[in-house]
Parts: sequence; structure tokens; C-alpha cells
Amino acid sequence: MTTTCVKRAFKYRFHPTGAQAAELSRTFGCVRKVYNLALAARTEAWARQERVNYNATSAMLTAWKKTEELAYLNDVSSVPLQQTLRHLQNAFTHFFGKRSQYPRFKSRKKSRKSAEYTTSGFRFREGKLTLAK
Repeated sequence: MTTTCVKRAFKYRFHPTGAQAAELSRTFGCVRKVYNLALAARTEAWARQERVNYNATSAMLTAWKKTEELAYLNDVSSVPLQQTLRHLQNAFTHFFGKRSQYPRFKSRKKSRKSAEYTTSGFRFREGKLTLAK
């Protein structure tokens, strides 16, 4: 007997209020910051001939949240922050598998603003979308 996994993705257009737009903008900025910090840490480790994986970057994220200068990372949901670390891990997997180039840093102006919420990070009921935090 074979089992198949069905993946579903849905696209919705929504119109956030001013406060919601500000919260989304803050989330996008934090996701970019975490991605760039993790990429810098992994690049430095690579130069020292050390290997850093997802678990190590996740532990780094916890430490970054405890610092005074990065305490604002606690203000947004941890779901997209963890997901960006998974995306970075996937980028390195593809790089080491010779399927892509070395991951690049995300810029404030050129990069696409995005944040991915896993199924535990949002709820869509009765036409209303509720994101974690």
C-alpha cells in the first residue's frame, strides 16, 4: 500500500488596516534581520571550517532574543522567524548539493518582503485571518 502526501497552498488577497500593515512590516523586517544574522554566523563558521546546522542557528536565535539590542525580535511571532532559519538551511543544502549558488543576504530595498507561517501560526475562520501574536 502506498500513501501519498497532498500539499495544499492557497493564495488570498487581503487588505490590512494601518495597525495590521505596521505589524506585518515589523514581521518582514525581523525575518530579514534573522536571516541575515544567521547567514553571517554560518559564513563566519564556514571560514573557520566549522559546520553550523539548523539546530545551532535556532539556539542562536534564542540567544539573540535575550540581548538588549535584538529584544524587539520577541515582539513578533516566532513561527516566521523559525521558518526563515529552515529556508536558510534548505538554501545551504542546495548549495552543498551543487544545485544553487551560495545564499545571499537579503536587502531592505531589493528583496521581496515575505514571511511564512506554518499551519500552527495562523487561523482562518469565518472569513477572518488571525496570525500568531
